[in-house]
Amino acid sequence: MLGPNGESLARRYYSQENGRDLDADHMVRGYEYDEEEYVVVTDEDLERLAPDKSRDINLSRFVPEDSIPPIYFERGYFLMPDANSEKSYGLLADTMEASGQAGIATFVMRGKEYLVAIFSDHGILRAETMRFPDELRSPKDIGLPAKKRVPEATIRKFTNLIKQRSKEEAPQKELTDNQNEALQSLVKEKRKDRSRVVEVEEEAGPAQSNVVDILEVLKESLAAKKKQSKRVSSRAS
Repeated sequence: MLGPNGESLARRYYSQENGRDLDADHMVRGYEYDEEEYVVVTDEDLERLAPDKSRDINLSRFVPEDSIPPIYFERGYFLMPDANSEKSYGLLADTMEASGQAGIATFVMRGKEYLVAIFSDHGILRAETMRFPDELRSPKDIGLPAKKRVPEATIRKFTNLIKQRSKEEAPQKELTDNQNEALQSLVKEKRKDRSRVVEVEEEAGPAQSNVVDILEVLKESLAAKKKQSKRVSSRAS
């Protein structure tokens, strides 16, 4: 957002009791555990709870792809191989795709632990970050009414209607974000008039790399679990 003269804006925090501005030193975090009731949580509390920093992906198991409900999926990423691991990457992707299995793993990014499902699509590994079960809302949570009995004749009518409108695949035109395309065209047109372009300087910060060799961390995770399994077997014998 910009001001009326094109100036950049800043978010302001203030006390609703006296209207006084507050800076970071005068603000604390509050966890709302009940309506209008909060527990103060300090930076030290969060540091103690934060997971250990690690580049490892903890691959715990493989499960059938269709056993994971889509409602758990949050955001997708393509996983690329390191320059020297294309062959291993292809082997893993082909094996997972042929078996119809998906990997379930956890990893830490920016101080937060994420649950992720790893799929193989036409030789490319794809990771889907997932919501944890306590982050999902049920129909009961949002107040949906109880399911009512529908006459068989009405069901047949709608079944026929669906068949008439069914296609083998989604038409590409219907997958297009028309509003975004219109917005991009508008921006492109407005850029021709330089008086409408506002340039805002950004503070330079240290460059950070979040690139991880997915093959290497998966191999390390699987190797560690294999060693652990062998140790358990030798103790049992």
